[in-house]
Amino acid sequence: MHRRARVLFLFVAAVSLFEVLPSLAQGQTASEEGLAIIVNQSNPVENLSSAELRKVFLGEKSHWTNGRRITLVMMDPGPERKTMLRDIYHMNENDLSNHFIHGLFTGEVFVSPKTLATPVEVRKFVFNVPGAIGYVRAADADSSVKVVRIDGRLPDDKEYKLRVQRSGK
Repeated sequence: MHRRARVLFLFVAAVSLFEVLPSLAQGQTASEEGLAIIVNQSNPVENLSSAELRKVFLGEKSHWTNGRRITLVMMDPGPERKTMLRDIYHMNENDLSNHFIHGLFTGEVFVSPKTLATPVEVRKFVFNVPGAIGYVRAADADSSVKVVRIDGRLPDDKEYKLRVQRSGK
């Protein structure tokens, strides 16, 4: 009986290893996945530098190159938003709130973000609003929206910088 248990254990371990190896080969840990920056399919933008992305999400840029007004959409507080605060905004929640309040009052900020609860809501909003930009886990992005390259990289590239903790799905 112990031999069967060991064989079963080794089989399960091998299967688990084959699931983890592709993400490790791409430079990701098994506990992280890419956070996709998404825009409406009609948006001409294909790539943004980290600095450009930061300006967009800080509300310091009001229009896309095609003249459309930028509409920011963020998710409610959670792992995705935490990644954006850490890697793009370089702020905490309180600093972000103060940034938009102060910026809108002084005219330094042109756009404040709309906040939605789920990735499905964010994706639908971006699909329906031509100037919208938001973020979702890479697995939640689909063909209804366009995933923008950041610094020339997509979320599944090993050098892609926006990483979020995997959910327990």
